[in-house]
Parts: sequence; C-alpha cells; structure tokens
Amino acid sequence: MSTFARLVIRFRYVVLLAWTVAVSVAIPIARHVGNVLRVDIPSASANESTRARALIDSTFSSPTVSALAVVVRAPAAPDSALFADLVATLRGAVERSPGVRDVLLPDVAPAPDGSQRAVVFALADPNVAPSVTEHVPEFRRALAEAVAGHPLAATADIAVTGEPALEYDVQEVAVSDARRFERWALVPAGLVLLAAFGSLVAAAIPLTMGMAAITCALALLTWVGASLPVAVYVLPIVSMVGLGVGIDYSLLLVSRFREELVADGRSTEAAVRAVSTAGRAVLVSGASVLIGFGALLLTPSLEIRSVGIGGALVVACAIGLATTLLPAVLSFLGSRIDWPPALASRLAVLRGPGFWKRWGGGITRHRWAALSGGLALALLLAWPLTRLHLGMPVQGWFPSGTEATRGAEALGEMGFGGELLPIQVMLRAPAGARLVDAAHLGALQRLTDSLEADPRVARVRGPVSLESGTSRLEYAMLYSDLAQARQRHPEIFEAYVAPDGGAALLDVLLADTASIQTGMDVVGDTRARLGAGVPGLDLDDALVGGFMAAQVDAQGELERAFPLMLVLVLGATAVMLLVAFRSVVVPLKAVALNMLSLAGALGLVVFVFQQGHGATLLGLDGGTERTFAHVLVLVFAIAFGLSMDYEVFLLSRMKEAFDRSGDNDAATSAGLASTAALITSAAAIMVVVFGAFAFSRLLIARVLGFGLAAAVLIDATIVRLVIVPAFMHVAGRWNWWPGGPGGPGGPGGPGGPDIARAGQ
Repeated sequence: MSTFARLVIRFRYVVLLAWTVAVSVAIPIARHVGNVLRVDIPSASANESTRARALIDSTFSSPTVSALAVVVRAPAAPDSALFADLVATLRGAVERSPGVRDVLLPDVAPAPDGSQRAVVFALADPNVAPSVTEHVPEFRRALAEAVAGHPLAATADIAVTGEPALEYDVQEVAVSDARRFERWALVPAGLVLLAAFGSLVAAAIPLTMGMAAITCALALLTWVGASLPVAVYVLPIVSMVGLGVGIDYSLLLVSRFREELVADGRSTEAAVRAVSTAGRAVLVSGASVLIGFGALLLTPSLEIRSVGIGGALVVACAIGLATTLLPAVLSFLGSRIDWPPALASRLAVLRGPGFWKRWGGGITRHRWAALSGGLALALLLAWPLTRLHLGMPVQGWFPSGTEATRGAEALGEMGFGGELLPIQVMLRAPAGARLVDAAHLGALQRLTDSLEADPRVARVRGPVSLESGTSRLEYAMLYSDLAQARQRHPEIFEAYVAPDGGAALLDVLLADTASIQTGMDVVGDTRARLGAGVPGLDLDDALVGGFMAAQVDAQGELERAFPLMLVLVLGATAVMLLVAFRSVVVPLKAVALNMLSLAGALGLVVFVFQQGHGATLLGLDGGTERTFAHVLVLVFAIAFGLSMDYEVFLLSRMKEAFDRSGDNDAATSAGLASTAALITSAAAIMVVVFGAFAFSRLLIARVLGFGLAAAVLIDATIVRLVIVPAFMHVAGRWNWWPGGPGGPGGPGGPGGPDIARAGQ
C-alpha cells in the first residue's frame, strides 16, 4: 500500500488529469442513463411467465399487453355532442399515430357525478421501432396538438396510460427523483461534514468525490445498458450508495490526512500516509460492500443482477477516487485543507473526544447492562419481522403524480382497470390440432366461464368472448373458415387466436385493479386449475403469463436463491475479517451483530410499510400488507456490506491500541473514543442520503431508502456504540484469539499493526 501511495503522489499530475478527463467525458453520457432503464425485465431462467411471454410474442402480431389507453374526462354538460366530438377527434389522432395497429372504443356510460367519460384503447404494434414505450411522449404530443382549440380542451382531462405509458413514466420519475434527492441530500450532508471537519474546503471535498463517483458509475451503467437489461430502480440505488460511500471513504481519508499533516507538516508525505493507512481501511470496507453486490449476481433475476452491477460499479468508482484522485488533490492543498482557519477553531469543540471518553467509561463500568440492554432493544426492533409477508403491495405500486397513474386510476373508476395488466393464459394444442375446432370450443368456453366466475375477476377476453350472447354454434360456424374469420375479426386473430388456430390466448382482467397481490393470488389459483388438466382440451402447453405471473415467478426465484446468497456473503465477510484481524471471535461477532442490525431494520420496514404505522408520513394511505421480496434481498446485500465500514473503522483502532498495550479494556475504550465521532458523522450522512429517498414517488425506492437508513442508524448507534464495546469488554483477551502481543495478530506478527493503523 505504501508503494502504491508513493506512485500516486509521484504521478499526481497524471492522476489529476486522467480523472478530470474521465469525469468530463462521463457527465454527458450519464445524462442519458434513463434511456437504458427498463421496468419489465424477464427472468434469466426459463420460468413459466418467461416461456409464456416468448410464446405469446412469437404467436400473435398484436398482443393486448402493449395496449395504450387514452382516458377522457370532462365536466357535466347539457350537450353531449360536444364531448362526442372531442372523443372522435382523439380517436382520429390515435388512428394516425405511428405504431398503432388497431383502435377500440368501448361504450362507456356517464360517471355517477354526471361528468362525461370515455376511453380509447389503442393496440400498439410490438414490432414498432424503437419501442412502444419510447413512442409514448410523441403519442401524447400528437393528441395534445389534435385537440388544441377544441371548446372542451381547456376543461377536459386527457391522460394516456397503459403498460407502455406506465413504464415510460416510471423511468422519468426514477431519473428525476434520483437527481432531485441527490441535490436535496447535499445540503444536510454538507452541514454534517462541516461540523465534522470545521472547514469549508475539507467539507466540500467528500461531496465532490461522491458526486464524481455517481457520475462515472452512471456513465458506465449507460454503456452496460446497451447490451444488458438495467432495472429502473438501479438508478436510486446507485445514487444512494454512491453518495453515501463516496462521502464516507473521503471522510476517512481526509481525516487521516489532516492528522498526518499536523504530525509531519509535509503535504505529500501526509497524503502518502493517508493512503497507506486509511486507504487500506477503504479497501477492506469497499471489499465488504462489493461482496454484497457480487452476491446479487447469483440470482436468476436480471433485475437484481443489474442492481449488483450498478452497485459494484459505483462502489468501485468511489474506491478508485478515494485512493487515487483524493490523495492527489490533498497533496496539492496541504494546509489549505483547513480553510478558513477561524471557522475550524470555532467548531473544534464539536470534534473533541471528551464526550466519547465519558461514554466509553460508562460502557466499561456497566458492560453487562449495556450489552443486555442493547441486545434487548435490537431484538425489540426486529420483532415485527416475525410477521413478514412477502409479496407485492396492495397500494402505491404506480408512481404518484404522473399522467399514466392518473389515467390508471380513472380506468379503475370506470371499470376498465383490469385492461392495464391482464393475466394471460396461453394455450397451445399438439401439432396439427386446432383449439377453435367445434370439438374443443365447448371446453374452451367452460374454461373461460370458470375463470370468469372467480369474484376477483371482472371478465375474460379470448376466442369465445367476441360478443355477449354469442352461442357455441355461432362460434363453431365462425371458426370453420379461419381465413374468413380473420377478415371479419382481425383484432381477434392478432391478439387471441393463432393464424393456424393451434393456439389461443385468454386475457383475465381483474376486478381489484389496485392490488397486484390479488393478481398474484389469481395466478397461483389459475396455474393450479390448469395443472389439474382442462377436460376436453388436449394441450401441449398451458402457461400463465403477464406482469402478475412474472412477479410470482420472480418472488419464488429470489426465495430459493436467498439462502445461497446468505451463506456466500456471511462466509466471505467472515474470512475477510479473519485475514484482516487474525482473530476468530471478531469475524463471528461482526457477522452476528450485522445480522442483528439488519433484522432490526427489516423489522422497522414491516412495522411502517407492511403494517402501516406512520406510513402516512411517507405518502401512503395505509399499510402495504406485503413486503417486496426484492427489498429483503437488496437491503441484506447492500446494508450488510455498508455496516462493515463502521466495523472496520472501530475494530482497527481497538486492535491498534491492544497491540500497543495488551490491555483489552483500555484498548476498547480508546478505540471507541477515537472513532465514535467519525462513525456518527459517517452514519449521519448515510441516514440523510438514504432517508431522502424514503420520500420518492417510486414505492420500491421509498422502502429501500427507509430500510437502508434504518439499517445504518441501528448499526451505528445501538450496535457499534453500545453492543460492540460492551461485548469487547465482556470477552476480554478472547477477542483477539489466537492473536495478541507477540502472536500472529500482535506486534511483530504478520498483518497486525498495519491493518490496525488503517482505522486511524
């Protein structure tokens, strides 16, 4: 590390120029990251929903899953002809829009309040370039231009919704929220840094490094997104983690540099010492975070894998900046790091160790009470986790305040909400057979009727639901000549009947459109019904697909992959700490307490979001009743690594003091007094950054932001400032077994003092 540090300082001009060029190139590229984000990403495994999606796309030219809906609402008027003219104008504009294959206009009755409502469904061409989703803004502009000047244009509410529109709006919200909360978090984070350093220059450097890490990572993610699918919620995670670790690592390096500058006076030598010692702690801490993100690559979910890639990129950028660019900048600044000196002297009282010495003394005297009290409080916070119910939320899934969400809510009020995310039942007969033959139509009708009889289902669309009251004989006559039937009803053959009649699709439209969890339950029941066989139908495939089915499959895959992730992360982290500290007890204790802090954080997630206690403060009307399986996996993988930052900072100083004196109690108190201010400052910044995203319009970003903020807060207070020092006092010299003075981890032993000095 010392050799590397001297190389960095020797070629600091080259390092500074290289990073300046890299960040300058990354800035314009990072602005286009929203173009590669996706909402609906299929699984990497061949699960049922993925197979159904592939079969639907290859069989039908215009599946209804790509439908756009134009919802029109206008105040009550004595003359409805004007409203009819507005709807006709919109329908004409929809028909002329690029990428629209068919237009359907359901007969919609007036609303109970007397207002006039209508909806125009446009079946989009899934083969349109570049994609239906990317056509949404152009589609909306065309409609706005078409009705401009119409007498009702000023008072009518026109909203474009549907899965492509929802996907587009989610992408826009993800980008705008990430940028907004990044800027919002900079101010409180800056104030915390100012209090920690007492210097404007020293406080500005970590903020700059954090933003540079995010910018470089987003540019790389844009490049990755050209060949791999990137989930939309990667963006808030990259912003949260990048700003958090970028500031934390810089905070550690700058603190060490200032100490060395006071001791030596030479800026270049102080920078070398900062990289040689604190830089090692950054590498150990960063490695623990990278382990967590790397574990996400083991899941079959391409969404989760993209989070692992995005998180690893931003952490790697933060490590690279902290160990190369930052020391180069510090070597140039020298004593100017403390500008303005008058402010530094006035804020010095905030950085004094007096309070933490007294705190450490109290822990020493009351070690058993502190240990038992801390554990009891952590377990109390974790208790709601016993009521964890994995699944999709019953509310808040669509981002608030968007046109697509407004239209979706209006569709629900009009009874057409199920059109947005239908459950799709894909049926395929053996080669040469036709599902629409007279011999099979009766069984197909019975299946349709049985699905429609479910009170959770509003209606079922398919080959035998052309018009209400159509008899089985009439269907048999219609499908006896497929070519003629295709001419009479092209929309049916493009969406529900294969060209050769050998496959059929049923769209199951839900009555409760607000709850995705209800849809997932219907998916499970439908699969069970099809698995038992459909009397009268000889089928090669009977698959249930669609968005709801994809969520069922994704949750199942994550639940199966989580145990392997757990073993990998815990094992790799324990081995890393064993090598770093030459102790058996330290890694076991660290892993156990990290799991305890994560359990407390997830318990709070269940308490607030799932059960609804205080959820109104975060923009929800009540509890979600279910917790994302994605949240469980992501909070574990991300927060476990981040918590190791504080473990390394704290134990490094304790180990250094123990190697000098051999007195465990004194070393524990000294390590706590010297790192507590750093840990609380770093944690406060993390809580601010993550907590800001708890107010995002994307529900998953809210839950992740809250969960990560809770994990860091619990870990940096209850665990690191109470339980860890109390445990260290209780365990005594066994903490460092088999190390100790003269041992493998002690003075003169391999690896002892070097890693210990890293936390200084």
